[in-house]
Amino acid sequence: MALFYVPNLSSGSVLPEEESQHAVKVLRLQVGAEISVVDGIGGFYKARITNPHPKHCGFEITETLKCFGKRDYKLHIAIAPTKNIERLEWFIEKATEIGIDEITPIICRFSERKIVKEERLEKIVVSAAKQSLKAYFPKLNPLSTFDDLLKKHEASQKFIAHCYEENKRLLQTEITKSSDVLILIGPEGDFSKEEVQKAISMGFEPVSLGESRLRTETAGVVACHTAAIINQF
Repeated sequence: MALFYVPNLSSGSVLPEEESQHAVKVLRLQVGAEISVVDGIGGFYKARITNPHPKHCGFEITETLKCFGKRDYKLHIAIAPTKNIERLEWFIEKATEIGIDEITPIICRFSERKIVKEERLEKIVVSAAKQSLKAYFPKLNPLSTFDDLLKKHEASQKFIAHCYEENKRLLQTEITKSSDVLILIGPEGDFSKEEVQKAISMGFEPVSLGESRLRTETAGVVACHTAAIINQF
């Protein structure tokens, strides 16, 4: 059954124009065709087409499921954009598929990229969420500086993953099940030592993601998957 995304569903049972075109021109759905709809905030709906218009396809809801796929933990990953933007896009796609609540691109001392196109990244979130049957879509925050991120965002557990040789524990041994978690992932050149110390002074726990030195986007996916596994068992 085809799945469509309709934000602000309370304002009317009509697919957005891009979704309408896909339903009518690509899938060639007709009156009475059954579809599934998500609103990005936990609602999953079964519906049927009532007006197969390529710009404003109408539908009626036949079944409503609230809090579909709701998790008992929240995960926020703040990650430095990669020089090759496709690698950041890959991280966002995979993290969305695995399950994540918030993503914040951050500018660090050694960042090689300081500009991102939020509209492009939002489309990747929507596509990945639909593909993985998510009713909750992660929030993609605007680009932030490292210092602003430390000041503005809170979580019951806060971690900074880095590669410096010092006492660190594995992330998987530190995450508490069913808790709100914020994990910082640095650029290819890592966080500066000053950034690490500043984060620690503000309550972040330094952690390792394993013995291998990982690319930024890989580290982000490993962190996301680790949190998911800890909370599933």
